[in-house]
Amino acid sequence: MFSFRFSFGCALAIALAASCAAAARKPNILFILTDDQGWPTLSSYGNRLVATPHLDSLARDGVRFTDAYVMPQCTPTRAALLSGQHTARNGMWHVIPWYGSPWAPVAEPAFREQFPREAFNLAKGLRAAGYVTGIAGKWHLTTGADGDYASLKPEAGPHYGFDFVAPRGPGTQNEGDKWVDHLTDEAIGFIERQRAQPWFFYLAHHTIHNKVSAPSDLVAKYRARGAPEQGLGNAVYLACIEHLDNSVGRLLARLDALKLRDDTMVVFLTDNGGLDTMWGTPAMSNDPEDGSAPLKMRNQEFDNAPLRSGKGTAYEGGIRVPCLVRWPGVARAGLVSAEPVHIIDWLPTLFAAAGTRAPASYPVDGVDLRPALAGAPLPERALFWHMPLYDLRWAATPCAVIRTGDWKLIEHFGDSFDAKLRYRPGRKLELFNLRTDLGETDDRATAEPERAAAMSAQLHAWLKSIPAEIPGPNPHTDPAKRFTETKQKQPWNR
Repeated sequence: MFSFRFSFGCALAIALAASCAAAARKPNILFILTDDQGWPTLSSYGNRLVATPHLDSLARDGVRFTDAYVMPQCTPTRAALLSGQHTARNGMWHVIPWYGSPWAPVAEPAFREQFPREAFNLAKGLRAAGYVTGIAGKWHLTTGADGDYASLKPEAGPHYGFDFVAPRGPGTQNEGDKWVDHLTDEAIGFIERQRAQPWFFYLAHHTIHNKVSAPSDLVAKYRARGAPEQGLGNAVYLACIEHLDNSVGRLLARLDALKLRDDTMVVFLTDNGGLDTMWGTPAMSNDPEDGSAPLKMRNQEFDNAPLRSGKGTAYEGGIRVPCLVRWPGVARAGLVSAEPVHIIDWLPTLFAAAGTRAPASYPVDGVDLRPALAGAPLPERALFWHMPLYDLRWAATPCAVIRTGDWKLIEHFGDSFDAKLRYRPGRKLELFNLRTDLGETDDRATAEPERAAAMSAQLHAWLKSIPAEIPGPNPHTDPAKRFTETKQKQPWNR
Protein backbone atom coordinates (compact mmCIF):
# COMPACT_ATOMS: atom_id res chain seq x y z
CA MET A 1 0.00 0.00 0.00
CA PHE A 2 3.00 2.25 0.38
CA SER A 3 4.96 3.50 -2.61
CA PHE A 4 8.62 4.05 -3.32
CA ARG A 5 7.63 4.94 -6.91
CA PHE A 6 9.98 6.67 -9.30
CA SER A 7 9.70 10.46 -10.20
CA PHE A 8 11.94 13.49 -10.04
CA GLY A 9 11.48 17.23 -10.33
CA CYS A 10 14.30 19.27 -11.79
CA ALA A 11 16.94 20.42 -9.35
CA LEU A 12 17.19 24.13 -8.61
CA ALA A 13 19.50 26.02 -10.93
CA ILE A 14 22.54 27.28 -9.03
CA ALA A 15 23.84 30.57 -10.33
CA LEU A 16 26.65 31.03 -7.85
CA ALA A 17 30.00 30.54 -9.53
CA ALA A 18 31.67 29.01 -6.48
CA SER A 19 29.00 26.36 -6.19
CA CYS A 20 29.22 25.52 -9.86
CA ALA A 21 32.98 25.22 -9.73
CA ALA A 22 32.81 22.92 -6.73
CA ALA A 23 30.07 20.86 -8.34
CA ALA A 24 32.42 20.17 -11.28
CA ARG A 25 34.34 17.81 -9.00
CA LYS A 26 32.43 15.19 -7.09
CA PRO A 27 33.03 15.68 -3.39
CA ASN A 28 33.57 12.87 -0.97
CA ILE A 29 30.63 12.77 1.46
CA LEU A 30 30.88 12.01 5.16
CA PHE A 31 27.38 11.96 6.67
CA ILE A 32 27.36 11.71 10.48
CA LEU A 33 24.02 10.95 12.12
CA THR A 34 23.83 10.75 15.90
CA ASP A 35 21.01 9.34 18.00
CA ASP A 36 18.67 11.32 20.28
CA GLN A 37 20.99 14.33 20.40
CA GLY A 38 19.00 17.49 21.03
CA TRP A 39 19.28 20.95 19.50
CA PRO A 40 21.01 22.63 22.49
CA THR A 41 23.67 19.95 23.09
CA LEU A 42 26.43 21.72 21.12
CA SER A 43 28.27 24.81 22.28
CA SER A 44 27.40 26.48 18.99
CA TYR A 45 23.71 25.98 19.85
CA GLY A 46 24.00 27.23 23.40
CA ASN A 47 25.32 24.33 25.50
CA ARG A 48 27.27 25.75 28.46
CA LEU A 49 27.67 22.42 30.28
CA VAL A 50 29.96 20.74 27.73
CA ALA A 51 32.45 22.22 25.27
CA THR A 52 32.18 20.77 21.74
CA PRO A 53 35.13 22.38 19.93
CA HIS A 54 35.38 19.86 17.09
CA LEU A 55 31.74 20.03 16.13
CA ASP A 56 31.84 23.79 16.58
CA SER A 57 34.69 23.88 14.07
CA LEU A 58 32.23 22.62 11.45
CA ALA A 59 30.03 25.61 12.26
CA ARG A 60 33.01 27.97 12.07
CA ASP A 61 34.25 26.54 8.76
CA GLY A 62 30.83 25.85 7.26
CA VAL A 63 27.13 26.43 7.77
CA ARG A 64 25.09 26.09 10.97
CA PHE A 65 21.38 25.62 10.37
CA THR A 66 19.15 26.93 13.15
CA ASP A 67 15.91 25.48 11.70
CA ALA A 68 16.89 21.95 10.66
CA TYR A 69 14.18 19.33 11.00
CA VAL A 70 13.90 15.57 11.15
CA MET A 71 11.23 13.14 12.29
CA PRO A 72 10.71 12.74 16.05
CA GLN A 73 11.96 9.14 16.27
CA CYS A 74 14.66 6.84 14.90
CA THR A 75 13.18 4.67 12.14
CA PRO A 76 11.14 7.45 10.49
CA THR A 77 14.13 9.78 10.17
CA ARG A 78 16.38 7.07 8.76
CA ALA A 79 13.76 6.02 6.23
CA ALA A 80 13.23 9.62 5.14
CA LEU A 81 16.99 10.16 4.80
CA LEU A 82 17.57 7.13 2.58
CA SER A 83 14.38 7.53 0.54
CA GLY A 84 14.26 11.33 0.20
CA GLN A 85 10.54 10.94 0.86
CA HIS A 86 8.16 11.99 3.59
CA THR A 87 7.14 9.17 5.89
CA ALA A 88 3.59 9.73 4.66
CA ARG A 89 4.84 8.50 1.28
CA ASN A 90 7.33 5.79 2.26
CA GLY A 91 5.08 4.48 5.04
CA MET A 92 7.78 4.22 7.74
CA TRP A 93 6.41 6.72 10.26
CA HIS A 94 6.66 4.27 13.16
CA VAL A 95 9.57 2.72 15.03
CA ILE A 96 10.13 -0.97 14.22
CA PRO A 97 9.68 -3.79 15.13
CA TRP A 98 5.91 -3.48 15.44
CA TYR A 99 4.21 -2.19 18.56
CA GLY A 100 1.02 -0.23 18.91
CA SER A 101 -2.03 0.85 20.89
CA PRO A 102 -4.81 -1.19 19.26
CA TRP A 103 -7.49 -0.23 21.83
CA ALA A 104 -6.89 3.53 21.77
CA PRO A 105 -9.69 5.96 20.79
CA VAL A 106 -8.09 6.77 17.42
CA ALA A 107 -7.18 4.01 14.96
CA GLU A 108 -3.50 3.87 14.03
CA PRO A 109 -3.01 3.27 10.28
CA ALA A 110 -0.83 0.38 9.17
CA PHE A 111 2.81 1.26 8.62
CA ARG A 112 5.64 -0.25 6.60
CA GLU A 113 7.75 -2.54 8.77
CA GLN A 114 10.74 -3.14 6.48
CA PHE A 115 12.67 -0.81 4.18
CA PRO A 116 12.36 -2.67 0.85
CA ARG A 117 15.46 -4.21 -0.66
CA GLU A 118 14.21 -3.30 -4.11
CA ALA A 119 13.54 0.35 -3.30
CA PHE A 120 15.68 3.07 -4.79
CA ASN A 121 17.62 4.97 -2.12
CA LEU A 122 20.39 7.44 -1.41
CA ALA A 123 23.23 4.91 -1.35
CA LYS A 124 22.09 3.22 -4.55
CA GLY A 125 21.93 6.55 -6.35
CA LEU A 126 25.41 7.57 -5.24
CA ARG A 127 26.88 4.19 -6.10
CA ALA A 128 25.39 4.46 -9.59
CA ALA A 129 27.05 7.89 -9.85
CA GLY A 130 30.49 6.35 -9.30
CA TYR A 131 30.81 6.51 -5.52
CA VAL A 132 32.17 3.82 -3.25
CA THR A 133 29.61 3.58 -0.45
CA GLY A 134 29.96 2.55 3.18
CA ILE A 135 27.97 2.43 6.37
CA ALA A 136 28.80 1.92 10.03
CA GLY A 137 26.46 1.78 12.98
CA LYS A 138 22.77 1.96 13.65
CA TRP A 139 20.45 0.69 10.91
CA HIS A 140 16.94 0.29 12.40
CA LEU A 141 15.22 -0.07 9.02
CA THR A 142 14.76 -3.84 8.86
CA THR A 143 14.41 -6.80 11.16
CA GLY A 144 15.61 -10.32 10.58
CA ALA A 145 17.98 -11.58 7.93
CA ASP A 146 19.21 -8.24 6.55
CA GLY A 147 19.88 -6.44 9.80
CA ASP A 148 18.31 -5.00 12.88
CA TYR A 149 18.29 -2.04 15.22
CA ALA A 150 22.04 -2.13 15.82
CA SER A 151 23.40 -2.64 12.32
CA LEU A 152 22.95 -3.70 8.73
CA LYS A 153 24.51 -7.09 8.05
CA PRO A 154 27.59 -6.95 5.79
CA GLU A 155 26.22 -9.57 3.40
CA ALA A 156 23.03 -7.52 2.98
CA GLY A 157 24.85 -4.27 2.20
CA PRO A 158 24.71 -4.56 -1.62
CA HIS A 159 20.93 -4.95 -1.51
CA TYR A 160 20.71 -1.44 -0.05
CA GLY A 161 23.47 0.18 -2.10
CA PHE A 162 26.42 -0.22 0.28
CA ASP A 163 29.75 -1.60 -0.89
CA PHE A 164 31.08 -1.79 2.66
CA VAL A 165 29.26 -2.45 5.94
CA ALA A 166 31.25 -2.16 9.15
CA PRO A 167 31.05 -5.10 11.53
CA ARG A 168 29.26 -4.76 14.83
CA GLY A 169 31.30 -3.61 17.79
CA PRO A 170 32.19 -5.61 20.89
CA GLY A 171 29.36 -6.63 23.20
CA THR A 172 26.20 -4.60 22.62
CA GLN A 173 25.65 -1.03 21.50
CA ASN A 174 24.46 -0.16 25.01
CA GLU A 175 27.76 -0.94 26.75
CA GLY A 176 30.93 1.05 27.31
CA ASP A 177 31.04 3.99 24.93
CA LYS A 178 28.19 2.65 22.76
CA TRP A 179 30.66 1.74 19.98
CA VAL A 180 31.65 5.37 19.35
CA ASP A 181 35.36 4.53 19.08
CA HIS A 182 34.72 1.35 17.09
CA LEU A 183 32.46 3.05 14.55
CA THR A 184 34.82 6.01 14.22
CA ASP A 185 37.73 3.62 13.60
CA GLU A 186 35.70 1.85 10.92
CA ALA A 187 34.92 5.15 9.22
CA ILE A 188 38.57 6.17 9.28
CA GLY A 189 39.62 2.79 7.89
CA PHE A 190 37.15 3.10 5.02
CA ILE A 191 38.35 6.62 4.18
CA GLU A 192 41.99 5.54 4.22
CA ARG A 193 41.28 2.74 1.75
CA GLN A 194 39.58 4.97 -0.83
CA ARG A 195 41.79 6.64 -3.39
CA ALA A 196 40.52 5.79 -6.87
CA GLN A 197 37.03 7.27 -6.77
CA PRO A 198 34.80 9.49 -4.65
CA TRP A 199 33.24 7.96 -1.56
CA PHE A 200 30.11 8.26 0.56
CA PHE A 201 30.20 7.12 4.17
CA TYR A 202 27.14 7.02 6.42
CA LEU A 203 28.31 7.00 10.04
CA ALA A 204 25.30 6.32 12.28
CA HIS A 205 26.21 6.52 15.96
CA HIS A 206 24.16 4.89 18.71
CA THR A 207 25.03 7.54 21.22
CA ILE A 208 23.21 9.40 22.95
CA HIS A 209 20.27 6.97 22.89
CA ASN A 210 19.20 5.28 26.10
CA LYS A 211 20.82 3.39 27.74
CA VAL A 212 23.22 6.32 28.07
CA SER A 213 26.79 5.12 28.51
CA ALA A 214 30.23 6.75 28.22
CA PRO A 215 33.90 6.18 29.13
CA SER A 216 34.35 6.10 32.89
CA ASP A 217 37.10 8.75 32.97
CA LEU A 218 34.86 11.28 31.25
CA VAL A 219 31.95 10.42 33.55
CA ALA A 220 34.24 10.99 36.55
CA LYS A 221 35.26 14.35 35.09
CA TYR A 222 31.67 15.61 35.06
CA ARG A 223 30.88 14.14 38.46
CA ALA A 224 33.82 16.09 39.83
CA ARG A 225 32.35 19.23 38.26
CA GLY A 226 29.13 18.68 40.17
CA ALA A 227 26.91 17.14 37.48
CA PRO A 228 24.11 15.03 39.01
CA GLU A 229 24.09 11.25 38.91
CA GLN A 230 20.75 11.20 37.11
CA GLY A 231 18.15 13.55 35.72
CA LEU A 232 18.68 16.58 33.52
CA GLY A 233 22.30 17.24 32.65
CA ASN A 234 23.59 14.13 34.40
CA ALA A 235 27.30 13.24 34.35
CA VAL A 236 26.99 10.27 32.01
CA TYR A 237 25.02 12.26 29.45
CA LEU A 238 27.52 15.12 29.47
CA ALA A 239 30.37 12.62 29.10
CA CYS A 240 28.62 11.16 26.05
CA ILE A 241 28.55 14.56 24.38
CA GLU A 242 32.27 15.15 24.95
CA HIS A 243 33.20 11.66 23.80
CA LEU A 244 31.20 12.09 20.60
CA ASP A 245 32.82 15.46 19.95
CA ASN A 246 36.26 13.93 20.43
CA SER A 247 35.41 11.22 17.90
CA VAL A 248 34.40 13.83 15.34
CA GLY A 249 37.72 15.55 16.04
CA ARG A 250 39.55 12.34 15.17
CA LEU A 251 37.67 12.07 11.88
CA LEU A 252 38.36 15.67 10.90
CA ALA A 253 42.02 15.33 11.79
CA ARG A 254 42.33 12.24 9.62
CA LEU A 255 40.72 14.02 6.67
CA ASP A 256 43.31 16.78 7.09
CA ALA A 257 46.19 14.29 7.33
CA LEU A 258 45.03 12.58 4.14
CA LYS A 259 44.68 15.98 2.43
CA LEU A 260 40.99 15.34 1.83
CA ARG A 261 39.57 18.37 3.61
CA ASP A 262 38.96 20.46 0.49
CA ASP A 263 37.43 17.52 -1.40
CA THR A 264 35.03 16.34 1.30
CA MET A 265 31.56 17.46 2.33
CA VAL A 266 30.93 16.76 6.02
CA VAL A 267 27.33 16.77 7.27
CA PHE A 268 26.50 16.46 10.95
CA LEU A 269 22.89 15.82 11.91
CA THR A 270 20.90 14.00 14.58
CA ASP A 271 17.95 11.67 14.08
CA ASN A 272 15.48 13.37 16.43
CA GLY A 273 15.32 15.71 19.38
CA GLY A 274 16.96 14.85 22.65
CA LEU A 275 15.43 12.83 25.45
CA ASP A 276 14.18 15.64 27.63
CA THR A 277 11.51 13.71 29.55
CA MET A 278 10.13 10.19 29.19
CA TRP A 279 6.64 9.60 30.55
CA GLY A 280 4.75 6.64 31.95
CA THR A 281 1.17 5.51 31.41
CA PRO A 282 -1.35 7.73 33.19
CA ALA A 283 -3.43 6.47 36.08
CA MET A 284 -6.90 6.93 34.63
CA SER A 285 -9.51 8.27 37.03
CA ASN A 286 -13.28 8.55 37.00
CA ASP A 287 -13.37 12.30 37.55
CA PRO A 288 -16.21 13.46 35.28
CA GLU A 289 -14.58 16.86 34.71
CA ASP A 290 -10.99 15.79 34.19
CA GLY A 291 -11.24 12.21 33.01
CA SER A 292 -7.57 11.40 33.62
CA ALA A 293 -4.57 11.79 35.82
CA PRO A 294 -1.38 13.28 34.35
CA LEU A 295 1.27 11.14 32.75
CA LYS A 296 3.97 10.12 35.22
CA MET A 297 7.58 11.13 34.66
CA ARG A 298 9.89 8.13 34.24
CA ASN A 299 13.21 9.60 33.16
CA GLN A 300 14.99 12.85 32.22
CA GLU A 301 18.34 13.33 30.47
CA PHE A 302 18.94 16.82 29.02
CA ASP A 303 16.90 20.01 28.97
CA ASN A 304 15.95 20.99 25.41
CA ALA A 305 15.17 24.58 26.40
CA PRO A 306 14.51 26.98 24.77
CA LEU A 307 12.66 24.38 22.69
CA ARG A 308 9.53 22.73 24.03
CA SER A 309 9.52 19.05 24.99
CA GLY A 310 11.74 16.47 23.30
CA LYS A 311 12.07 13.19 21.48
CA GLY A 312 8.91 11.63 20.14
CA THR A 313 6.84 14.80 20.15
CA ALA A 314 5.56 17.15 17.47
CA TYR A 315 6.96 20.15 19.35
CA GLU A 316 10.26 21.76 18.34
CA GLY A 317 12.22 19.82 20.95
CA GLY A 318 11.23 16.62 19.17
CA ILE A 319 11.87 17.57 15.55
CA ARG A 320 14.34 20.49 15.46
CA VAL A 321 17.97 19.36 15.67
CA PRO A 322 21.53 20.63 15.22
CA CYS A 323 22.78 20.51 11.64
CA LEU A 324 26.26 21.51 10.47
CA VAL A 325 27.71 21.36 6.96
CA ARG A 326 31.33 21.91 5.97
CA TRP A 327 31.93 21.86 2.23
CA PRO A 328 34.87 24.02 1.13
CA GLY A 329 34.01 26.16 -1.87
CA VAL A 330 30.25 25.71 -1.47
CA ALA A 331 29.18 26.04 2.18
CA ARG A 332 30.00 29.60 3.24
CA ALA A 333 32.28 29.57 6.27
CA GLY A 334 30.63 30.92 9.40
CA LEU A 335 27.17 31.23 7.87
CA VAL A 336 24.25 30.85 10.27
CA SER A 337 21.19 29.97 8.21
CA ALA A 338 17.61 30.24 9.43
CA GLU A 339 16.28 28.54 6.29
CA PRO A 340 13.92 25.74 7.36
CA VAL A 341 15.38 22.48 6.04
CA HIS A 342 14.02 18.94 6.31
CA ILE A 343 15.56 15.47 6.45
CA ILE A 344 14.00 14.74 3.03
CA ASP A 345 16.24 17.42 1.50
CA TRP A 346 19.47 15.47 1.88
CA LEU A 347 18.91 12.97 -0.93
CA PRO A 348 18.43 15.64 -3.63
CA THR A 349 21.22 17.75 -2.14
CA LEU A 350 23.77 14.93 -2.12
CA PHE A 351 22.68 13.80 -5.56
CA ALA A 352 23.16 17.33 -6.90
CA ALA A 353 26.62 17.43 -5.30
CA ALA A 354 27.44 14.14 -7.03
CA GLY A 355 26.14 15.33 -10.38
CA THR A 356 23.30 12.85 -10.50
CA ARG A 357 19.57 12.65 -9.90
CA ALA A 358 16.92 10.13 -8.98
CA PRO A 359 15.18 8.13 -11.73
CA ALA A 360 12.58 10.16 -13.56
CA SER A 361 9.59 8.32 -12.08
CA TYR A 362 10.79 8.33 -8.46
CA PRO A 363 9.03 10.87 -6.19
CA VAL A 364 11.58 13.05 -4.39
CA ASP A 365 9.92 15.22 -1.74
CA GLY A 366 12.91 17.33 -0.74
CA VAL A 367 14.82 20.16 -2.42
CA ASP A 368 18.48 20.85 -3.19
CA LEU A 369 19.96 22.80 -0.28
CA ARG A 370 23.00 24.16 -2.12
CA PRO A 371 21.55 27.68 -2.44
CA ALA A 372 21.10 27.82 1.34
CA LEU A 373 24.67 26.65 1.85
CA ALA A 374 25.78 29.69 -0.15
CA GLY A 375 23.50 32.07 1.78
CA ALA A 376 20.71 32.31 -0.82
CA PRO A 377 17.05 31.69 0.01
CA LEU A 378 15.32 28.44 -0.82
CA PRO A 379 12.06 28.41 -2.79
CA GLU A 380 9.06 29.18 -0.63
CA ARG A 381 7.45 25.95 0.53
CA ALA A 382 5.64 24.29 3.42
CA LEU A 383 7.26 21.61 5.56
CA PHE A 384 5.17 18.61 6.62
CA TRP A 385 5.19 15.77 9.13
CA HIS A 386 2.77 12.83 9.43
CA MET A 387 2.78 11.05 12.80
CA PRO A 388 -0.46 9.04 12.99
CA LEU A 389 0.50 6.97 16.04
CA TYR A 390 0.37 6.69 19.80
CA ASP A 391 3.54 6.60 21.86
CA LEU A 392 2.69 7.55 25.41
CA ARG A 393 6.31 7.48 26.60
CA TRP A 394 6.52 10.76 24.64
CA ALA A 395 2.91 11.88 25.29
CA ALA A 396 2.31 11.43 21.55
CA THR A 397 -1.10 10.85 19.97
CA PRO A 398 -1.95 10.69 16.23
CA CYS A 399 -1.20 14.03 14.62
CA ALA A 400 0.28 15.84 11.63
CA VAL A 401 2.24 19.09 11.37
CA ILE A 402 2.73 21.86 8.85
CA ARG A 403 5.17 24.76 8.98
CA THR A 404 4.76 27.70 6.59
CA GLY A 405 7.10 30.63 7.10
CA ASP A 406 7.19 31.45 10.81
CA TRP A 407 3.93 29.61 11.52
CA LYS A 408 3.53 26.04 12.69
CA LEU A 409 0.28 24.12 13.09
CA ILE A 410 -0.11 20.81 14.92
CA GLU A 411 -3.35 18.95 14.22
CA HIS A 412 -4.22 16.27 16.76
CA PHE A 413 -6.67 14.04 14.93
CA GLY A 414 -8.76 12.76 17.84
CA ASP A 415 -7.10 13.24 21.22
CA SER A 416 -4.07 14.78 22.89
CA PHE A 417 -2.33 15.61 26.15
CA ASP A 418 -2.43 19.15 27.46
CA ALA A 419 0.48 21.19 28.85
CA LYS A 420 0.00 19.51 32.24
CA LEU A 421 0.19 16.07 30.59
CA ARG A 422 -3.50 15.33 31.14
CA TYR A 423 -5.43 13.39 28.53
CA ARG A 424 -7.94 15.36 26.47
CA PRO A 425 -10.33 13.69 23.99
CA GLY A 426 -11.30 15.40 20.76
CA ARG A 427 -9.60 16.95 17.72
CA LYS A 428 -7.35 19.89 18.56
CA LEU A 429 -5.37 22.46 16.60
CA GLU A 430 -2.30 24.18 18.05
CA LEU A 431 -0.85 27.20 16.25
CA PHE A 432 2.48 28.83 17.07
CA ASN A 433 4.57 31.68 15.68
CA LEU A 434 8.08 30.27 15.92
CA ARG A 435 9.76 33.61 15.32
CA THR A 436 8.21 35.19 18.42
CA ASP A 437 7.50 32.03 20.42
CA LEU A 438 10.25 29.46 19.90
CA GLY A 439 9.20 27.66 23.08
CA GLU A 440 5.65 27.13 21.78
CA THR A 441 3.97 28.50 24.89
CA ASP A 442 1.41 30.78 23.20
CA ASP A 443 -1.15 28.74 21.27
CA ARG A 444 -2.75 31.13 18.74
CA ALA A 445 -5.33 28.71 17.30
CA THR A 446 -8.25 30.33 19.13
CA ALA A 447 -7.02 33.88 18.57
CA GLU A 448 -6.40 33.31 14.83
CA PRO A 449 -8.98 30.75 13.72
CA GLU A 450 -8.81 31.68 10.03
CA ARG A 451 -5.06 31.11 9.86
CA ALA A 452 -5.41 27.83 11.75
CA ALA A 453 -8.21 26.63 9.45
CA ALA A 454 -6.27 27.58 6.31
CA MET A 455 -3.15 25.75 7.47
CA SER A 456 -5.21 22.71 8.43
CA ALA A 457 -6.77 22.71 4.97
CA GLN A 458 -3.31 22.90 3.37
CA LEU A 459 -2.13 20.04 5.59
CA HIS A 460 -5.11 17.87 4.62
CA ALA A 461 -4.61 18.69 0.94
CA TRP A 462 -1.02 17.51 1.22
CA LEU A 463 -2.04 14.27 2.96
CA LYS A 464 -4.63 13.66 0.26
CA SER A 465 -2.06 14.27 -2.48
CA ILE A 466 0.29 11.53 -1.22
CA PRO A 467 -2.25 9.88 -0.51
CA ALA A 468 -1.90 9.11 3.21
CA GLU A 469 -4.55 7.72 5.52
CA ILE A 470 -5.86 10.22 8.07
CA PRO A 471 -6.63 8.47 11.37
CA GLY A 472 -10.24 8.31 12.49
CA PRO A 473 -12.25 6.78 15.34
CA ASN A 474 -11.16 3.29 16.33
CA PRO A 475 -14.03 0.77 16.20
CA HIS A 476 -12.01 -1.48 18.51
CA THR A 477 -11.40 1.06 21.25
CA ASP A 478 -11.71 -0.23 24.80
CA PRO A 479 -11.81 2.33 27.64
CA ALA A 480 -10.27 -0.18 30.03
CA LYS A 481 -7.25 -0.69 27.76
CA ARG A 482 -7.10 2.51 25.75
CA PHE A 483 -3.54 3.29 26.82
CA THR A 484 -2.26 -0.28 26.71
CA GLU A 485 0.72 -0.68 24.40
CA THR A 486 1.45 -4.14 23.02
CA LYS A 487 3.89 -5.88 20.71
CA GLN A 488 1.20 -8.40 19.75
CA LYS A 489 -0.78 -7.53 16.65
CA GLN A 490 -4.50 -7.88 17.02
CA PRO A 491 -6.60 -9.41 14.21
CA TRP A 492 -7.48 -5.97 12.88
CA ASN A 493 -3.80 -4.98 12.74
CA ARG A 494 -2.78 -7.83 10.49
